[in-house]
Amino acid sequence: MTSASIVGRAGSRRQGLPDEVATYVRELILSGQVRPGEFIRMDGIAEAVGVSNTPVREGLLKLSNEGWLVLEPRRGFVVAEFSAQDVQDLFWAQAQLAGELAARTAKAITPDRLERLSELIERHEQAVTSNQGPETIDALNHAFHREVNLGANSPYLARLLSSVAQNFPNRFYSEIEGQVQACRVEHPLILDALRRRKARTARQIMQQHILSRGTSLVAMLEERGIFTAEQ
Repeated sequence: MTSASIVGRAGSRRQGLPDEVATYVRELILSGQVRPGEFIRMDGIAEAVGVSNTPVREGLLKLSNEGWLVLEPRRGFVVAEFSAQDVQDLFWAQAQLAGELAARTAKAITPDRLERLSELIERHEQAVTSNQGPETIDALNHAFHREVNLGANSPYLARLLSSVAQNFPNRFYSEIEGQVQACRVEHPLILDALRRRKARTARQIMQQHILSRGTSLVAMLEERGIFTAEQ
Protein backbone atom coordinates (compact mmCIF):
# COMPACT_ATOMS: atom_id res chain seq x y z
CA MET A 1 0.00 0.00 0.00
CA THR A 2 1.72 3.17 -1.17
CA SER A 3 1.42 6.56 0.45
CA ALA A 4 0.03 7.94 -2.79
CA SER A 5 -2.80 5.40 -2.87
CA ILE A 6 -3.62 6.11 0.76
CA VAL A 7 -3.65 9.87 0.28
CA GLY A 8 -5.90 9.49 -2.72
CA ARG A 9 -8.59 7.87 -0.58
CA ALA A 10 -8.54 10.29 2.33
CA GLY A 11 -11.80 12.12 2.92
CA SER A 12 -12.47 15.63 4.07
CA ARG A 13 -15.29 15.05 6.58
CA ARG A 14 -13.89 15.27 10.11
CA GLN A 15 -14.80 13.00 13.03
CA GLY A 16 -13.05 12.42 16.33
CA LEU A 17 -9.52 11.70 15.17
CA PRO A 18 -9.25 8.04 16.29
CA ASP A 19 -12.73 7.37 14.87
CA GLU A 20 -11.75 9.01 11.60
CA VAL A 21 -8.68 6.78 11.42
CA ALA A 22 -10.79 3.70 12.17
CA THR A 23 -13.34 4.65 9.50
CA TYR A 24 -10.63 5.22 6.94
CA VAL A 25 -8.84 1.92 7.60
CA ARG A 26 -12.13 -0.02 7.59
CA GLU A 27 -12.74 1.39 4.12
CA LEU A 28 -9.30 0.27 3.00
CA ILE A 29 -9.98 -3.24 4.29
CA LEU A 30 -13.52 -3.70 2.98
CA SER A 31 -12.69 -2.15 -0.38
CA GLY A 32 -9.85 -4.63 -0.75
CA GLN A 33 -7.10 -2.00 -0.85
CA VAL A 34 -5.33 -3.72 2.03
CA ARG A 35 -5.51 -7.47 2.32
CA PRO A 36 -5.65 -10.01 5.16
CA GLY A 37 -2.15 -10.66 6.44
CA GLU A 38 -0.89 -7.23 5.33
CA PHE A 39 0.63 -4.91 7.91
CA ILE A 40 -0.79 -1.41 8.29
CA ARG A 41 1.79 1.37 8.00
CA MET A 42 1.04 3.91 10.71
CA ASP A 43 3.00 6.67 8.99
CA GLY A 44 1.06 6.18 5.77
CA ILE A 45 -2.27 6.34 7.60
CA ALA A 46 -1.15 9.44 9.52
CA GLU A 47 -0.24 11.14 6.24
CA ALA A 48 -3.51 10.17 4.56
CA VAL A 49 -5.79 11.30 7.37
CA GLY A 50 -3.65 14.29 8.35
CA VAL A 51 -3.07 13.40 11.99
CA SER A 52 -0.19 12.38 14.27
CA ASN A 53 0.68 8.80 15.15
CA THR A 54 -1.14 8.94 18.50
CA PRO A 55 -4.72 9.03 17.13
CA VAL A 56 -3.62 6.56 14.44
CA ARG A 57 -2.62 4.05 17.10
CA GLU A 58 -5.86 4.67 19.03
CA GLY A 59 -7.90 4.13 15.88
CA LEU A 60 -6.04 0.94 15.03
CA LEU A 61 -6.54 -0.36 18.57
CA LYS A 62 -10.26 0.26 18.11
CA LEU A 63 -10.22 -1.85 14.95
CA SER A 64 -8.25 -4.52 16.78
CA ASN A 65 -10.97 -4.67 19.43
CA GLU A 66 -13.58 -4.99 16.66
CA GLY A 67 -11.69 -7.88 15.07
CA TRP A 68 -10.58 -6.19 11.84
CA LEU A 69 -6.92 -6.02 12.87
CA VAL A 70 -4.56 -8.13 14.97
CA LEU A 71 -1.84 -6.48 17.05
CA GLU A 72 1.36 -8.49 16.83
CA PRO A 73 3.83 -7.54 19.59
CA ARG A 74 6.88 -5.63 18.35
CA ARG A 75 5.63 -5.91 14.76
CA GLY A 76 2.47 -3.83 14.51
CA PHE A 77 -1.09 -4.17 13.27
CA VAL A 78 -1.98 -6.73 10.61
CA VAL A 79 -5.28 -7.11 8.77
CA ALA A 80 -7.24 -10.06 10.16
CA GLU A 81 -8.63 -12.85 8.02
CA PHE A 82 -12.34 -12.51 7.27
CA SER A 83 -14.76 -14.46 5.11
CA ALA A 84 -17.52 -13.74 2.64
CA GLN A 85 -19.97 -14.95 5.29
CA ASP A 86 -18.61 -12.39 7.76
CA VAL A 87 -19.33 -9.59 5.28
CA GLN A 88 -22.78 -10.99 4.48
CA ASP A 89 -23.58 -11.26 8.19
CA LEU A 90 -22.75 -7.60 8.74
CA PHE A 91 -25.00 -6.54 5.88
CA TRP A 92 -27.76 -8.85 7.11
CA ALA A 93 -27.69 -7.14 10.51
CA GLN A 94 -27.78 -3.71 8.90
CA ALA A 95 -30.64 -4.76 6.63
CA GLN A 96 -32.80 -5.90 9.55
CA LEU A 97 -32.29 -2.66 11.47
CA ALA A 98 -32.66 -0.40 8.43
CA GLY A 99 -35.78 -2.27 7.37
CA GLU A 100 -37.38 -1.81 10.78
CA LEU A 101 -36.57 1.89 10.79
CA ALA A 102 -38.03 2.30 7.29
CA ALA A 103 -41.23 0.55 8.41
CA ARG A 104 -41.54 2.85 11.41
CA THR A 105 -40.85 5.89 9.26
CA ALA A 106 -43.67 4.85 6.92
CA LYS A 107 -46.07 5.16 9.85
CA ALA A 108 -44.73 8.51 11.06
CA ILE A 109 -43.57 10.28 7.89
CA THR A 110 -44.25 14.01 7.65
CA PRO A 111 -44.77 16.13 4.52
CA ASP A 112 -41.54 18.00 5.22
CA ARG A 113 -39.53 14.79 5.39
CA LEU A 114 -41.13 13.49 2.21
CA GLU A 115 -40.11 16.71 0.50
CA ARG A 116 -36.53 16.42 1.76
CA LEU A 117 -36.29 12.82 0.58
CA SER A 118 -37.65 13.76 -2.83
CA GLU A 119 -35.10 16.57 -3.09
CA LEU A 120 -32.26 14.21 -2.16
CA ILE A 121 -33.32 11.79 -4.90
CA GLU A 122 -33.36 14.63 -7.43
CA ARG A 123 -29.93 15.85 -6.32
CA HIS A 124 -28.55 12.32 -6.50
CA GLU A 125 -29.86 11.94 -10.04
CA GLN A 126 -28.34 15.27 -11.04
CA ALA A 127 -25.01 14.28 -9.47
CA VAL A 128 -24.95 11.06 -11.47
CA THR A 129 -25.98 12.52 -14.81
CA SER A 130 -23.61 15.49 -14.51
CA ASN A 131 -20.67 13.36 -13.31
CA GLN A 132 -20.18 15.27 -10.06
CA GLY A 133 -17.92 12.54 -8.71
CA PRO A 134 -18.09 9.66 -6.24
CA GLU A 135 -17.76 11.75 -3.06
CA THR A 136 -20.87 13.79 -3.92
CA ILE A 137 -22.83 10.74 -5.04
CA ASP A 138 -21.92 8.75 -1.93
CA ALA A 139 -22.72 11.70 0.36
CA LEU A 140 -26.19 12.06 -1.17
CA ASN A 141 -26.79 8.33 -0.81
CA HIS A 142 -25.80 8.53 2.85
CA ALA A 143 -28.03 11.59 3.38
CA PHE A 144 -31.05 9.76 1.93
CA HIS A 145 -30.65 6.81 4.28
CA ARG A 146 -30.03 9.07 7.26
CA GLU A 147 -33.23 10.99 6.53
CA VAL A 148 -35.21 7.75 6.37
CA ASN A 149 -33.71 6.54 9.64
CA LEU A 150 -34.42 9.79 11.49
CA GLY A 151 -38.05 9.66 10.40
CA ALA A 152 -38.69 6.61 12.57
CA ASN A 153 -38.42 8.69 15.77
CA SER A 154 -36.48 5.78 17.28
CA PRO A 155 -33.13 7.30 18.31
CA TYR A 156 -31.83 4.25 20.18
CA LEU A 157 -32.53 1.94 17.26
CA ALA A 158 -30.97 4.46 14.88
CA ARG A 159 -27.84 4.60 17.03
CA LEU A 160 -27.69 0.81 17.05
CA LEU A 161 -27.87 0.84 13.25
CA SER A 162 -25.12 3.44 13.16
CA SER A 163 -22.87 1.23 15.29
CA VAL A 164 -23.38 -1.65 12.85
CA ALA A 165 -23.11 0.50 9.74
CA GLN A 166 -19.75 1.91 10.82
CA ASN A 167 -18.26 -1.40 9.68
CA PHE A 168 -19.10 -0.57 6.08
CA PRO A 169 -17.24 1.75 3.74
CA ASN A 170 -19.16 4.92 2.94
CA ARG A 171 -16.95 6.61 0.38
CA PHE A 172 -16.67 3.92 -2.28
CA TYR A 173 -20.20 2.57 -2.80
CA SER A 174 -20.39 4.39 -6.12
CA GLU A 175 -17.39 2.33 -7.25
CA ILE A 176 -19.13 -1.02 -6.64
CA GLU A 177 -20.59 -2.25 -9.90
CA GLY A 178 -24.32 -1.62 -10.16
CA GLN A 179 -24.75 0.30 -6.91
CA VAL A 180 -25.33 3.75 -8.37
CA GLN A 181 -28.01 2.38 -10.67
CA ALA A 182 -29.54 0.42 -7.78
CA CYS A 183 -29.90 3.65 -5.80
CA ARG A 184 -31.45 5.42 -8.79
CA VAL A 185 -34.09 2.68 -9.04
CA GLU A 186 -34.67 1.69 -5.42
CA HIS A 187 -34.59 5.02 -3.58
CA PRO A 188 -37.70 6.23 -5.47
CA LEU A 189 -39.39 2.91 -4.64
CA ILE A 190 -38.60 3.41 -0.95
CA LEU A 191 -39.93 6.96 -1.12
CA ASP A 192 -43.13 5.77 -2.80
CA ALA A 193 -43.71 3.20 -0.05
CA LEU A 194 -43.13 5.86 2.61
CA ARG A 195 -45.46 8.30 0.87
CA ARG A 196 -48.20 5.65 0.75
CA ARG A 197 -47.45 4.67 4.37
CA LYS A 198 -46.86 1.05 3.35
CA ALA A 199 -44.70 -0.11 6.25
CA ARG A 200 -44.28 -3.70 5.09
CA THR A 201 -43.32 -2.64 1.58
CA ALA A 202 -40.85 -0.06 2.89
CA ARG A 203 -39.26 -2.71 5.11
CA GLN A 204 -38.94 -5.24 2.29
CA ILE A 205 -37.47 -2.82 -0.24
CA MET A 206 -35.00 -1.39 2.26
CA GLN A 207 -33.86 -4.82 3.39
CA GLN A 208 -33.32 -6.00 -0.17
CA HIS A 209 -31.57 -2.73 -1.01
CA ILE A 210 -29.02 -3.30 1.77
CA LEU A 211 -28.60 -7.03 1.17
CA SER A 212 -27.94 -6.55 -2.53
CA ARG A 213 -25.23 -4.06 -1.66
CA GLY A 214 -23.58 -6.68 0.53
CA THR A 215 -23.79 -9.23 -2.27
CA SER A 216 -22.14 -6.78 -4.66
CA LEU A 217 -19.36 -6.03 -2.19
CA VAL A 218 -18.68 -9.74 -1.64
CA ALA A 219 -18.51 -10.26 -5.40
CA MET A 220 -16.02 -7.40 -5.72
CA LEU A 221 -13.84 -8.77 -2.91
CA GLU A 222 -13.96 -12.27 -4.39
CA GLU A 223 -12.89 -10.88 -7.75
CA ARG A 224 -9.93 -9.24 -6.05
CA GLY A 225 -8.97 -12.51 -4.36
CA ILE A 226 -9.53 -11.25 -0.81
CA PHE A 227 -11.09 -14.49 0.44
CA THR A 228 -9.01 -17.65 0.59
CA ALA A 229 -10.21 -20.94 -0.85
CA GLU A 230 -10.70 -22.35 2.67
CA GLN A 231 -13.16 -19.56 3.48
